[in-house]
Amino acid sequence: MTTDGRRATIADVAREAGVSTSTASVVFSGKVNVADATRERVLAAAESLGYAGPDPRAASLRTGRSGIVGVLLGGELRHAFLDPVTTVMMDGLADALADDSVGLLLLRDDPREGEAPPIADAPVDAVVLIGCSTRIRPALDAVRRRGLPVVVIEGDAGADFPQVTLNNREASAEIAEHLFQLGHRNVATITLPLAEDRSRLALTEERVAAATVDVALDRLAGFRHVYPDAPGVSSAGSLVDEGIHSARMLLADADGRLRDDRPTAIVAQSDLLAVGAIRAAEELGLRVPDDLSVVGFDGISADGLGSQRLTTIAQPALAKGRAAGEQISRMLAGEPGESVHFTCTFRAGETTASPPRDVADRVTPQPRGR
Repeated sequence: MTTDGRRATIADVAREAGVSTSTASVVFSGKVNVADATRERVLAAAESLGYAGPDPRAASLRTGRSGIVGVLLGGELRHAFLDPVTTVMMDGLADALADDSVGLLLLRDDPREGEAPPIADAPVDAVVLIGCSTRIRPALDAVRRRGLPVVVIEGDAGADFPQVTLNNREASAEIAEHLFQLGHRNVATITLPLAEDRSRLALTEERVAAATVDVALDRLAGFRHVYPDAPGVSSAGSLVDEGIHSARMLLADADGRLRDDRPTAIVAQSDLLAVGAIRAAEELGLRVPDDLSVVGFDGISADGLGSQRLTTIAQPALAKGRAAGEQISRMLAGEPGESVHFTCTFRAGETTASPPRDVADRVTPQPRGR
């Protein structure tokens, strides 16, 4: 920003660097070679003014806008659209923006090493950031530098940005309490990715302390409110295959034999992970819910369970997407955006029951949290 509060332009950068506007433009276009010293001066001036590059909206002289809203999704796009929560949320977003006649540009959150977030120079008028992204903080910094309207869905954006929030912590505690009331004392969890590396690894205090994905952390905090010392595995994504691999780590040893200390229940941070956990249990010869109880999070229509209904906590994905779109529409019209909060609803299914009768002889019960 300039000293008078305006968004910096290429002319401001040129003036700060002591070069012509055309020279500064050439530096950002990259199409003509300029002296290294000149390029460094221009880039330093841009950094000091918070100028991220040419405004792509200038391409549309009639409206001053590109007519595009950017949406930052976690991981690979092909994986994102395997998740029904994402597709339903995108439906709500598109519905809310339909009257504005804008398009949606879907962006990945994992640029190559050393590259800026894709949102840094994407030709968009506004941005929706989804909190499951492992790179939401760098993306927020890039959007802030560009001065674009932004709405964050379930992410720690601070007080500067409108947010669409969900009671992840309380909802996770509620479904963990359901298992506790059934008598389960040896319970494990499968989380969403915790950080940029998306590693499928056992939970440790060090890994949790270094985690950057607020949705996963909030759901883990709710779970540990009831089961403070419970083990778990962080998945590499909200995918059925990830649920299978993660559940095997909790239920069996490296040779595929059932562990004596295996949990009697698994709390998965998404319904897709829960479906994977159920498949893994069945492959190991365990019956759900007689030998193992499994709960999810989302309330989607999950394939792979046959007629069995998953016990889960349902979130209003469509309403979340629509709320984000409505706030983007307000801000594009020059009005201030507002934060919107949603709550989840417990949905009893057929994948939970009291633990097996022999459990007391097989495990040491975990203490209950406060």
